[in-house]
Amino acid sequence: MSDIAKLQIGENSYEFPLVKGTENEVAINIKTLRGATNGVITIDPGYKNTGSCESAITFLDGEKGILRYRGYTIEELAEKADFLEVAYALIFGDLPTKEQLEKFHADIKSKSVVDDDIKKIIDAFPKTAHPMGVLSSLTSALTAFNPSSVNVRLRRRHV
Repeated sequence: MSDIAKLQIGENSYEFPLVKGTENEVAINIKTLRGATNGVITIDPGYKNTGSCESAITFLDGEKGILRYRGYTIEELAEKADFLEVAYALIFGDLPTKEQLEKFHADIKSKSVVDDDIKKIIDAFPKTAHPMGVLSSLTSALTAFNPSSVNVRLRRRHV
């Protein structure tokens, strides 16, 4: 197979590189299309034929119902991995070994004590408050209870 795709528009011919994906899918890199053709663009309703970026992290083929994260199918992660295993994979790029998971769990547990004042903040929200508003507020408030977790240089006079 050639490493280029040829596009004929009227009397003019243009060449664009082919890119091979992580699962040997082939794409035409048209990032220079508009400039090379003096304004020609593509139309792809529903983006069924458009890849927005190159990724070594995710693979998606909607027509075949395939969605993978770092080579793991989403079904495999949902059915066989627990929350902390998936969190570990998101941070470190792969599912943990048993030993890695035990250490990760211990590390998380050592930082998971919630100050009683956080509970007071929760109680101060109206019972009808939207959960996302409460969650985002609490996430911001947590830095006040553990300032060492925020990498901010303090001025000497404030210390």
